Amino acid sequence: MAGPIKLHLGCFRKKIHGFVNIDVRADVEPDLVDDVSKLKKFKSNSVDLIYTSHVLEHFSRVDSVKALIRWHEVLKKGGTVRISVPDVEACIEHYIYHKDLDALKNLLYGSQKHPYDFHYTGWDFKTLKRDLELIGFKDVRRYDWTKTEHAHVDDYSAAYLPHKDFKNGRLMSLNVEATK
Repeated sequence: MAGPIKLHLGCFRKKIHGFVNIDVRADVEPDLVDDVSKLKKFKSNSVDLIYTSHVLEHFSRVDSVKALIRWHEVLKKGGTVRISVPDVEACIEHYIYHKDLDALKNLLYGSQKHPYDFHYTGWDFKTLKRDLELIGFKDVRRYDWTKTEHAHVDDYSAAYLPHKDFKNGRLMSLNVEATK
């Protein structure tokens, strides 16, 4: 493959041009069917960028750490992991202010429309940063989804409440990137 190798993990039906779009479900027609937590089809130190939006929370606490470890292994030195997960801090603040659990159900528990669509864990910036640094990632920081090469993709990295109210709403996704 010529050029940088960029993976879009848990792509579902949202394909990103220039990325290898990977999902465990063949029915969503990814470029590659693979367990995104294991990435068996990729060698260590072979990938430049990993992007995943609202996928990591679908693993147990133990399995999410194993996934992060594997992603660290497949990244080249200097490679980037870009992760979007529901922002537990934003969810709690939203609930305290609005007392509207219905608005948060999908963020907290998943849509629960198929066996892979349940949430098992969650993070705020402090805990995700800690997990990434313990594995060996460096320069852990928030990223602005509007300034990425995949900003045109309508995915959960741009999840706002009220829905799609980018001007007055609250971003409900914790968007974090780090370097190997």
